[in-house]
Amino acid sequence: MFSRRQFLLTSGGLGAAALVIGVLPKFSVSSALISDADAAQVFEVTHTDSEWHTRLSAEQYEILREEGTERAYSSPLNNEHRAGTFSCAGCDLALFSSDTKFDSHTGWPSFWAPLDKAVATRQDRSFGVLREEVHCRRCGGHLGHVFDDGPKPTGLRYCMNGLAMTFEPQAA
Repeated sequence: MFSRRQFLLTSGGLGAAALVIGVLPKFSVSSALISDADAAQVFEVTHTDSEWHTRLSAEQYEILREEGTERAYSSPLNNEHRAGTFSCAGCDLALFSSDTKFDSHTGWPSFWAPLDKAVATRQDRSFGVLREEVHCRRCGGHLGHVFDDGPKPTGLRYCMNGLAMTFEPQAA
């Protein structure tokens, strides 16, 4: 898997300073390079690259910190149907309630709404397609993308990587 950041680094698009963990670039509408108008976003929870590697599995690191995508139907959270809360695997922020989870038949855990003030979005123009990337508002970890083909009441489908989240079942 080749992440957008790896591509930009190997193509000379970003300097090492732009990859300081805790800072994720916003990509310009006209190119994949950071413009002056698209300032980097700083997050509440930050760690060094080494600390992120220690805290996360290699697969989680690739998704959360390098904006990778897990294989469809590979996450056990896709089949998680108990009542509970889905949280960020990077910083433990509660992201989604099981009350908003639905089977989108896409192979990834999907939700029609996040919890209040849990996620943020930005435009993603990788692969020549305009999408809305979803990331944890506290640590900036890449979670997935949101699409406008979901069920009522929002009509949205938050298509998340299961490895980017943990699940805590509701106490009985």
